[in-house]
Amino acid sequence: MRDSRGQAVAAIPVAAETPAVSDTRNPSPGAPTLVLVPTAIERDHLLHDLGGGSGLVELCGFGPVASAARTAQRIALLGPRRVVLVGIAGSYDLDEHPIGSAVRCGEVWMDGIGAGEGPERLGPAELGFAQWAGDPMLARSPVIESLPLEPAGPRLLTVAAASASAAQAADRQVRFGAKLEDMEGFGVALACRMSGTPCHVLRGVSNEAGDRDTASWDIHGALQAVAAALPGILEEPNA
Repeated sequence: MRDSRGQAVAAIPVAAETPAVSDTRNPSPGAPTLVLVPTAIERDHLLHDLGGGSGLVELCGFGPVASAARTAQRIALLGPRRVVLVGIAGSYDLDEHPIGSAVRCGEVWMDGIGAGEGPERLGPAELGFAQWAGDPMLARSPVIESLPLEPAGPRLLTVAAASASAAQAADRQVRFGAKLEDMEGFGVALACRMSGTPCHVLRGVSNEAGDRDTASWDIHGALQAVAAALPGILEEPNA
């Protein structure tokens, strides 16, 4: 494989990312569903619209690092049967995922891991590294570029810094083939993979990715859509 400058680079087969059946553990009877929300603003909106019966709702923090650490901490303490990450996101395609819609994501990728940035970025596979080597003792497979979510659905891209312009958003959409942009999905999903906990991600579209004019955002509408869709996930059989 060659990078954007024509130089040869090592590659890890993408097939190595396919999860083993036993990547998920068997939760104890009565274990809770842990609903994670990045910020207090999002949490308060959701709790207002949801009322009771919304699972155990906690903050996971803002951004991929805080959310990964907090998710790992809460899983270790609570042993949930599944984790559901909810909150707002930007859409790369408003025709397909308009503002005010809720989207259940089927896989998540992470920008910013590797070398370089933008079109010159070399990801973990091109560098010859896995982000996590997996755990053969627990039959948990390596994590290289992406993580599957439950069930199959649109691709989510997690970033450490949100797109600052339409041009940056368009570049990310082309490079990753993603439909939505968030800042926590990959961190939460990685913590879940490491612990063998099923992970679901439900995002409400509050804005077009790259639009930094918050006056045009609809956070309340996005979270209302999430609140309407979340009970359906909570009523699903434990998986």
